[in-house]
Amino acid sequence: MSTAAAPGFLNRLQLFSGEIRVQESVFALPFAYTGMVLAADGAPTWTQFVWVTVAMVSARTLGMSANRIIDRHIDSRNPRTSGRHLASGRLRTPEMVALSAIAAVVFFVAAAMLNTLALALAPVAAAYLVIYPFAKRYVWAASFLLGWALAIAPSAAWIGVRGSVSWEPVLLSAAVALWAASFDILYHAQDFDFYTNSGLHSVARKFGVHSAFRIARMLDVLAVACLAGVGVGLSMEWPYYVGCAVAAAVLMYKHSMVSPDDLSRMGVAFFRTNAYVSLTVFVATMVAVFVV
Repeated sequence: MSTAAAPGFLNRLQLFSGEIRVQESVFALPFAYTGMVLAADGAPTWTQFVWVTVAMVSARTLGMSANRIIDRHIDSRNPRTSGRHLASGRLRTPEMVALSAIAAVVFFVAAAMLNTLALALAPVAAAYLVIYPFAKRYVWAASFLLGWALAIAPSAAWIGVRGSVSWEPVLLSAAVALWAASFDILYHAQDFDFYTNSGLHSVARKFGVHSAFRIARMLDVLAVACLAGVGVGLSMEWPYYVGCAVAAAVLMYKHSMVSPDDLSRMGVAFFRTNAYVSLTVFVATMVAVFVV
């Protein structure tokens, strides 16, 4: 690559990274690693670690790029999202389609390198990641479907290690689904007026912003209960429960940052606070499995 072409390539790479929010991998990836460690009952093999990581990153890239493509016209009309690279024209639709296709191929290869069940279920996961963005056009429960998109991670990692599935990773996935749905409900409360005027659907639009906040709090309580249930079912050591308690405290702090009447702090700090939940659970799991 010539020196003249290099800056252009790096600029496109930066745009792609910003559009699919690579930094937000910290939401689901630690939960995937939690599922992987629990499935291995300790350290997975390096091969499993590498291919689970590749599968998770490529699946997230597929889902995010498909989301941006499907919602590009909505995003361009929404004042909050009109600056996104695809919506504003800084990236072109064929470029995002190419990224989606590459991510899908890498995802299937990674699944194949793990085991037969992972490969068999990969098309189901990929289809769900591509289809769920349409939900906001038809049903108020779109945030719950987003939650289950992120919830694929721990169960998929478990399957990647064991080649089978049981109730433990499903309960962990339920915790992720509840936690992610809670966050998404609060986040899209910002779009209440736009959704109402555009005929789109959300929990806030269906039940009102105040009720949406109450639902989000209830979902976080259930998420922590599911996390504790995983610990009990797997006879986890005490550091795991300390992690659950810290995660609960972080979620309480999250709810103190915003209110139905003040959404001004629904920004970077809010995102980071949610990321601390998955990181806390993962670190606590690591300590419980490898140290105690």
